[in-house]
Amino acid sequence: MAVEILRKKFTVGQYHQMAEAGILTERDRVELLQGEIIELSPVGRQHAACVDRLTELFVLGLSARAMVRVQSPIRLGNNSEPQPDVTILRRRPDFYAEAHPQAPDVLALVEVADTTAEFDRTVKVPLYAQDGIAEVWIVDLKAGEVEVYREPRADGYGQILRFRRGDGLSFQAFADAQFTVDQILG
Repeated sequence: MAVEILRKKFTVGQYHQMAEAGILTERDRVELLQGEIIELSPVGRQHAACVDRLTELFVLGLSARAMVRVQSPIRLGNNSEPQPDVTILRRRPDFYAEAHPQAPDVLALVEVADTTAEFDRTVKVPLYAQDGIAEVWIVDLKAGEVEVYREPRADGYGQILRFRRGDGLSFQAFADAQFTVDQILG
């Protein structure tokens, strides 16, 4: 006898209702991806240090031209609310107090991966491409490289670049703000 496993997909509204009802709390490290509630991996020391380095680099390098948001949600459609490690956003006077940023607000985002690189590549990056996020970086701590995804399309990104120690890189939206892989990896 075949067993069929049924999965319940959630909307962003239902996800927020679960938080309001106390089903999900701030202690639950989760994000909503394509209607599924996914538990986030614990943040290790190297991961945390890299996020802190990126935050400092981007805040200093992009100054008043963009907002730098750390490990906060963005809303993608009606069934996804990921929490990228660092998001570079268009500036808004209300600092997105009225609603989480959406795809048009995102200039670029960065995922730091020590144990999640494959998940980020196969699940999160395609989701970001489908929603038109212009640029995504994966900082792969184990490989010691930064993968840059540009030119979003429905089936993924049209351009994928890899940068290693000794290389410099910048966001397309801020070509004059140069960063090095050595600065990012520490």
